[in-house]
Amino acid sequence: MPAVTAPAHDAEQSRRIRSFVLRQGRFSPAQQRAFEQAWPRFGIDYTGNLRDYDALFGRSVPKILEIGFGNGEALLYSSQRDPARDHIGIEVHAPGVGRLLNALVAANAGNVRVYRHDAFEVMGNEIGDGLLDEIRIYFPDPWHKKRHHKRRLVNPGFAALLARKLAPGGRLHLATDWQDYAEQMWDVLDATPGLANIAGLRGHVPRPDWRPQTHFETRGQQLGHGVWDLLYGQVALQSGD
Repeated sequence: MPAVTAPAHDAEQSRRIRSFVLRQGRFSPAQQRAFEQAWPRFGIDYTGNLRDYDALFGRSVPKILEIGFGNGEALLYSSQRDPARDHIGIEVHAPGVGRLLNALVAANAGNVRVYRHDAFEVMGNEIGDGLLDEIRIYFPDPWHKKRHHKRRLVNPGFAALLARKLAPGGRLHLATDWQDYAEQMWDVLDATPGLANIAGLRGHVPRPDWRPQTHFETRGQQLGHGVWDLLYGQVALQSGD
C-alpha cells in the first residue's frame, strides 16, 4: 500500500514543470480503509522499471490507459462496459484514488489497475512503447491564467511520449471544456509525428459512448459552455521521419 503522501520525485523530475499541484483534500476513513484493504488487489506500486501488464492482469488483451482519472467515474464506467480490454488508471490525488478503490471493490472489477503517481514518470519508465490500444485524458487542469499555460499537461514533449506508447492503429482521446485549451491541443497534436486527427484538421467529435457525461459537464452545458472531444489515431511514420 502506498503512503498517502506526495509521490516521490528524483532531482531531474523535480526540475520539470509539473501539470498538477498536490492538494490534500478531504480523506475520509472509508478512503483510508480502501488503501489499506484494496490497494494490494487493484493498486500498482511505481518502481520505475518496465512492467509486464499481461502478467499483472493474468491475460493478454488490448489495454486502455486513462491519465488523471479524478474520482474514477469514467474509468469504472468504461471497464464495466468493455470487459474484453484491461484498463489502467493514473491519478496523483489520494482522495480520488481512494474513492475509486472502494468502487472497484463494490463492482468486483477484474480488469482495472491503478497507479497513484506522476503520469509522466509512469509513461516514461513503466509502459512500453506501442503497448496501449487507447489513451484517454479527460478534462485536464486548464491552468486558465496565461502565465500558467506552461503547466498544461498537453505539450509537445508529452504528446510525443503519448504517440510512442500507442499501438499501431491506437487511439488518443482528449476532452476539455476550455476552448483555448482545445486550440492548444490541436496546435500540439497536429504537429506531433505519428498522430492524425480522426475528425479532420482542427476537428472534434460528439461525446463518444465510452465517455460518460459528468454532472459538471451537464451543468456547464446548461449554462451554454462548450465541450470539445478530440480523437486522434496513431499512424505509421514513413522511413526517415
